[in-house]
Amino acid sequence: MGDDFKLLSEPSATQIIAANLSVRIHAKLKSQYGGRRWRELKGISYVRFPNGEIRKAEVHWYEAHGVGRRKMKVKRILE
Repeated sequence: MGDDFKLLSEPSATQIIAANLSVRIHAKLKSQYGGRRWRELKGISYVRFPNGEIRKAEVHWYEAHGVGRRKMKVKRILE
């Protein structure tokens, strides 16, 4: 679904999908943003799309301590 959206609420029901070397793009994230322990997470949030539509969606993102969230994606629409 891509990266064209604005997050309207903090993700809830957050779960860790992968941690450290289990993250498929670990080397790319480390070289691009720094950080050591990258994690891939998922959660539920309300998002606004470029056409103005507001929907509840499952979002996935990567984060590392000291770096914060990076590369957030909408994976599927829930409502």
